[in-house]
Amino acid sequence: MRRAAIAALLVLTLLPWTRPATAQLLVAELSQREVAVTTGFSGAELLVFGTSAGEAAGPGGDVIVTLRGPNAPVVVRRKVRVAGIWLNGPSERFDAAPSFYAVASTRPVEAILPVEERRRLRIGLASLPLSPRGRIEDPTFRQALLELKQDQRLYEEDAEGVQIAADRLFHARLFLPPAVIPGLYRVEILLVRDGRVMAARDLPLTVVRAGTSAEIWHIAREEPLAYGVAAVFLAAFAGWLGSVLFRR
Repeated sequence: MRRAAIAALLVLTLLPWTRPATAQLLVAELSQREVAVTTGFSGAELLVFGTSAGEAAGPGGDVIVTLRGPNAPVVVRRKVRVAGIWLNGPSERFDAAPSFYAVASTRPVEAILPVEERRRLRIGLASLPLSPRGRIEDPTFRQALLELKQDQRLYEEDAEGVQIAADRLFHARLFLPPAVIPGLYRVEILLVRDGRVMAARDLPLTVVRAGTSAEIWHIAREEPLAYGVAAVFLAAFAGWLGSVLFRR
């Protein structure tokens, strides 16, 4: 990875002599292309770094980095109190909510791109296309979904998460919490100047289960009955063992 980064920097150094001054280029890489989720997985930090060349790379340019996980259905329920008891009330289902979404930028995205561009590119939590399946026209369900994901650190927005050095080199650190699901993730880097996207890079990131965690997940998926019986047996055994130990 270091050799690739050094080679990219050398290419960028030679660009002004070999390409027109109006040419744009964005080179970016990830600290790792695969994240392994094991039984002791406590999260992972992903470093996104790169460099740019051309007129958009001069003073005043901005960089936006987004990391999206695979879509997954989410049901948001509203609690209602009946006779002093909290029960599940109306609910809304979101079929295509990103399982993970993080955006880091040099400034607030509202100050970098106009609202139409943010919606088109799905940049920022306010621009995520979270369309509910039902007919309940209540924005509080969408807001509740965003707050729930933010509490779990699955949705994050960092207005100063991208650092730029020498007007060309940039880096950002994104954190994947333990609750991330396996699948193909997408890292997108945008180079923006005067409200216009001048260059973009799209990099894949794979989150996979590994070790004992992968074996447990496979059994639970392929043999749900055996997994359920084993889970009940282990829970009963743990309870019995605990009672014996504390009795002594």
